[in-house]
Amino acid sequence: MIRLGVNIDHVATVRQARGAVEPDPVAAAVVAELGGADGITVHLREDRRHINDRDVALLRQTVRTRLNLEMSAAKEIVAIAGRIKPDQATLVPERRRELTTEGGLNVSGNLPQLKAVVAGLQRKSVAVSLFIDPREEQVAAAAKTGAAAVELHTGAYARAPAGDEPRQLSQLAAAAAQAHSLGLRVYAGHGLNYRNVAGLLQAAPEVEELNIGHAIVSRALFVGLETAVRQMRECMVMARKRT
Repeated sequence: MIRLGVNIDHVATVRQARGAVEPDPVAAAVVAELGGADGITVHLREDRRHINDRDVALLRQTVRTRLNLEMSAAKEIVAIAGRIKPDQATLVPERRRELTTEGGLNVSGNLPQLKAVVAGLQRKSVAVSLFIDPREEQVAAAAKTGAAAVELHTGAYARAPAGDEPRQLSQLAAAAAQAHSLGLRVYAGHGLNYRNVAGLLQAAPEVEELNIGHAIVSRALFVGLETAVRQMRECMVMARKRT
């Protein structure tokens, strides 16, 4: 079983480029679910550069699968998550000037703070995942926070030249196996597309969910969102069948 979480941030990016009301990411979530998405992912950034508070509130009412809220550990955002109560909160690092999330959380260097945030969200009945680089010390630290899952940052694999892909896949596979052995659920995401999901899913059978946005929204410009989601699911299912 492999699940697909569709990140619809870039639908909101197009809306914000004109300061308009369309395209509406809430409508995009409905279409993505029709295409077979197992969940909807959005990142409520502190600067609200794309997804905003209105979007998150309406998505909580609209999403019929699973709402995954990517978020920093900032007090304001944690408080919003506690009120909205997404099905899952994924804690990610956040820097104002970055175009997209550039790396995983430094869990080992911020363990007390992250343990407190995880515990607070869990008291609100929100499952917590930590977005981390596939490194042994970060996986070990993640297990100490009490979080239910980790999402492995696949950016280095996605950007790797062909000759370096085996090494990147080996790191991801080792991290996935370690996380699974520590009782963590294992997800993955960042930079994944229709060409590279197969390699990851075949190398790391412990991965049970992928969160993908940019590649799906990009393809949707040409084939429509429902079809783009359906095609990604087909890629993932076929890859998992070959493991």
